[in-house]
Amino acid sequence: MRFLYTIGIYIAGFLLKIVALFNHKLKMGVDGRANTFEILENAIQSHDQTLWFHCASLGEYEQGLPVFKELRKLYSSHKILLTFFSPSGYEIRKNTDVADVVVYLPMDTMANANRFLNLVHPELTVFVKYDIWPNYLLQLKKRQLKAILISALFRKKQSYFKWYGSMMRRTLTSFEHIFVQNENSENLLKSIDFQNVTLAGDTRFDRVSHQLEQDNHLSFIEEFKGNNICVVIGSSWPEDEELLIKFINEDTSNDVKYIIAPHNIKTNQVKDLVSKLRPRTILFSEMEGKGLSDYSIFIIDTIGLLTKIYSYADIAYVGGAMGTTGLHNILEPAVFGVPIIIGKNHDKFPEAKQMIDMAGVVSIKNQNELNEVLKGFIMTEVKRIEFGELNSRFIASNKGAVVRIVDYLRI
Repeated sequence: MRFLYTIGIYIAGFLLKIVALFNHKLKMGVDGRANTFEILENAIQSHDQTLWFHCASLGEYEQGLPVFKELRKLYSSHKILLTFFSPSGYEIRKNTDVADVVVYLPMDTMANANRFLNLVHPELTVFVKYDIWPNYLLQLKKRQLKAILISALFRKKQSYFKWYGSMMRRTLTSFEHIFVQNENSENLLKSIDFQNVTLAGDTRFDRVSHQLEQDNHLSFIEEFKGNNICVVIGSSWPEDEELLIKFINEDTSNDVKYIIAPHNIKTNQVKDLVSKLRPRTILFSEMEGKGLSDYSIFIIDTIGLLTKIYSYADIAYVGGAMGTTGLHNILEPAVFGVPIIIGKNHDKFPEAKQMIDMAGVVSIKNQNELNEVLKGFIMTEVKRIEFGELNSRFIASNKGAVVRIVDYLRI
């Protein structure tokens, strides 16, 4: 089975190179992986003590970051390697100060796994959430090198729990310990006789809680917002924007400001978004010298500001769940005590279900529901405060995953 898997990886790698000729994002990954071994040969020496952190992409990096920071302190004399599989993680965080070396993870072949571990020889390996690569992990186990999986989520339909999943089940045994986000994941692992598991919770609660300790002041947002109610639309996709544009265009109130931070900030797509909006709209890239208070809509056509912008929100809409691309991080606005609206496709996000049931998140299915919910929040301050406080308390009550993980590693 492992041999067939490896053959499949070789085929996938070959096809990836062909498709990359026509796709810039994929090409970045292919080109980056081609340089990995040369970078490692120059950056890591045989006598170095090393740690290896691996994340699939940016979301997993943000999830693992609070643990990475603590391990950086705990293992201050070690050289730390951070690997990504996706360009969307590597390109944004390749200069992070949490690691000494940041590279793309080469394709999961037996030869690559052997060469990689010969160079890196990690004393501790930390994988985040779900990016499980059998050849790398089984080689770690063969070499008796310590590995843990953090913030893991498992679902019954995954191959680990199917009759044909023997290789993937064996791969899980490469982890000395697995820290899961919820009880369902814990029970699924125990059902296949994996006992070295701890229900630690989601490290993202610790991550977003740290945002409260940061300086979130943005003078240009204060100028734009003034004393008005502010609706922040974060990481929106076209499916979200279709409903929101209609609501905004039909909103006759003068005391509501809208900040839109679209997921895709390519120039042509931002222009298309602007063309559909009737109220006065300003772009972040064009705001110099403009009186921001004169505009009703502020489009953030850059990255890296959204977490701070949420601190100015009276209401937040978090995108991704009206379509099938995946819900973006609802914990980021929740920590600021903001009521949150999301789309309908959130089944794969356990925190969304919990926060719909227990906190201040509302899921909408169509235009009528968006109109009703958003208008209700805009018109009723008491409702905004009630839902926002529920979110704030939910975040505070779910912190602690980082402490549980790091305490285990200190033993």
